[in-house]
Amino acid sequence: MPDLNVRAISEQVGLRREARLSAEELPLWLARLHQALPIDDRVLFTVGGNLPVSLEMLLEGAGFDTDNGELVRLDSLPDIVGGGMKLLVCGLNPSPHSAESGVGFSRPGNRFWPAALDAGLVQADRDSQTALIRNGIGFTDLVKRPTRRADELGPAEYRAGLPRLQRLVNWLQPDSLVMVGLGGWRAATASPAASPGWQPSVLGTTPVYLMPNTSGLNAHETRQSLADHLRSAMAGPPLLDAAS
Repeated sequence: MPDLNVRAISEQVGLRREARLSAEELPLWLARLHQALPIDDRVLFTVGGNLPVSLEMLLEGAGFDTDNGELVRLDSLPDIVGGGMKLLVCGLNPSPHSAESGVGFSRPGNRFWPAALDAGLVQADRDSQTALIRNGIGFTDLVKRPTRRADELGPAEYRAGLPRLQRLVNWLQPDSLVMVGLGGWRAATASPAASPGWQPSVLGTTPVYLMPNTSGLNAHETRQSLADHLRSAMAGPPLLDAAS
């Protein structure tokens, strides 16, 4: 039920948006606002009502900074998330191509979307908003800063990104989280031996599936093997034997 009144005004591009939303609808509204603005544009933004999480966390996920009461549109990839997610897909960090397009894993050669289509997670290629609305598949990143290669990030950035991810899943409670990229997860959780598959520890109360990076640079994996990982993540963790 709508319980927030939100408004954004940009004189630079002549933009004015107002809406009544539920709190779980706000991240997608902010993502669409982000995509409608040029980098570094400043936006007058107000939200009336009670948020169940910090506005700072939502704005960071949506790719905005704050300055003197205004929002500043960053060069970043906004989260595409909402309530009722079956699966939250978490990348290591966006590429410049993904940040520009507004769609995660969209760089040519990345095999996420072909594998997701093969696995039946989605029916539309490189369309994260449709994936959320129609299929219950959300998207976020462990680190929001775009880089051309994942190895341009250091362990400290991965560790710093984990608390925001945990707050996000604690709030929206997706059925499962799939982390795409072994090295970043190992660094973030200080678990150097973490291997692909369901992890022994949950994030909050959310089961975590770890899978290899879908980048074309990862020659150890194929489109088929990546699709198999996504099928496993979507199916959910195996039930424990009641007799054990």
